Amino acid sequence: MKATFEHRGITHQVNLAEPIDISISLTNTDENPIAWYIEKPVIEPVRFGDWVGKVSEGSSSTNFNNIQFNPHGHGTHTECLGHITRDFYSVNQALKTFFFVAELVSVTPIAQDEDFIINRDQLESALNGKSPEAIVIRTLPNLENKKQLKYSNTNPPYLLEEAALFLREIGVKHLLIDLPSVDRESDQGKLLSHKAFWNVQNVHQLNADARHDCTITEMIFVPGMVADGGYLLNLQIASFENDASPSKPVLYKIQS
Repeated sequence: MKATFEHRGITHQVNLAEPIDISISLTNTDENPIAWYIEKPVIEPVRFGDWVGKVSEGSSSTNFNNIQFNPHGHGTHTECLGHITRDFYSVNQALKTFFFVAELVSVTPIAQDEDFIINRDQLESALNGKSPEAIVIRTLPNLENKKQLKYSNTNPPYLLEEAALFLREIGVKHLLIDLPSVDRESDQGKLLSHKAFWNVQNVHQLNADARHDCTITEMIFVPGMVADGGYLLNLQIASFENDASPSKPVLYKIQS
């Protein structure tokens, strides 16, 4: 099924029958990725005395599960600036449109002291003058085990503040990356890249020009067969009134 859309005065076409899901599913197994020092998700049937909400156990006509998880630590999630502010802001209120022109770029983090980082020059080179609404950053090497990694206490790669600032300067509104955070795992709470991207100068007294309608999506996975280039992004979240929500970003290759 083909669909056309107009972006910046140019008509483009995508095939809606060829979606590329770049989310990681949430499970209650050891295969689930984990960050931020928590345990795996819990998915289990409701129990009332002898009654169990599971058809296979014979006492229920339906499967009726509770799910306990953390959006930031258990898989693909989308967050708004409320993730770092004193006052409450909801991603469900921040994200009100769901289709964006995106550029997928592949970047190899480089060594800096004890870290591996992504800097401004790398993103500027990868975008090559483009200024998309959304950027999808795939880090190399792009191994399948990203979908099951246990990130806690591993000091994963991250964006330098200058890289996040560059994306803000060129008008990128939605940043997607296959890492657990755009910031260093242990940074004494500085959160420099989050603040730079959202233009948050003071988490206790939000500045008037902070970017309320911009989002960061972390812990995605882009299959290696998917080529760098332009895509239509469908960024869908669950309707949680929270700073972050589990999400399902889907790409469609722009064909014209």
